[in-house]
Amino acid sequence: MRIDVLTLFPEMFEGVFGSSILGKARDRGLVSLSTLNFRDFSTNKHHTVDDTPYGGGGGMVLKPEPIFGAVEHLLEQSGGERKPRVILMCPQGEPFTQRKAAELSEESHLIFICGHYEGYDERIREFLVTDELSIGDYVLTGGELPAMVVIDSVVRLLPGVLGNENSAVTDSFSDGLLEYPHYTRPPEFRGWTVPDVLLSGNHAEIGKWRRLQSLERTFVRRPELLEHAELAAKERQWLKDRRKQASEAEEEVHGG
Repeated sequence: MRIDVLTLFPEMFEGVFGSSILGKARDRGLVSLSTLNFRDFSTNKHHTVDDTPYGGGGGMVLKPEPIFGAVEHLLEQSGGERKPRVILMCPQGEPFTQRKAAELSEESHLIFICGHYEGYDERIREFLVTDELSIGDYVLTGGELPAMVVIDSVVRLLPGVLGNENSAVTDSFSDGLLEYPHYTRPPEFRGWTVPDVLLSGNHAEIGKWRRLQSLERTFVRRPELLEHAELAAKERQWLKDRRKQASEAEEEVHGG
């Protein structure tokens, strides 16, 4: 996979792209990670990339010329390969999810656009961008940090990137549920013990326990996820009983 980031602050990515999982993936040739300063594609003598908005208002708006120029430069470099996904990091965008990460991991080329102003010229959205993504309902100084989050999430799904290929499969949200609890040595710590089933060696029972724990944890922490999770008939009955139990417990508290 090839990933290019258009940014005014390429130095922000140096440590991220050279460290941990991303750094190892790049060193092993599993992904190409590059930054491009789109100020280099400004068409005016002062190399400005923003201007005041038509119609008035506060803040500055990112101009279309440098962004279009930078993306077209990358397309020329790619030599006519499969058209890339051009991703705009923006608070207005589609909420980023594990499902979206898996979708993007199937692509061969991703281009991220990171802005730092009040907004983007609408022609960037309308005629250049293929995806607008948001990592949450809040506003950051620029798109760099969100782009790093998305890139990390996508790259770890590429074949060969993680040492254990099952790690990504069992991650939270991969199957619509939160991940089950994990334990490691020692079996007892300060009087707190590891559940007996995990020490039993019975992998069938361990699998059942983990699934039930995922269901319970999701029910308690993120119940809205269960509305779209793929559940077996027994699990749906469990969910029905669990909801009834929670409702009765709430009524008892308020009634008492």
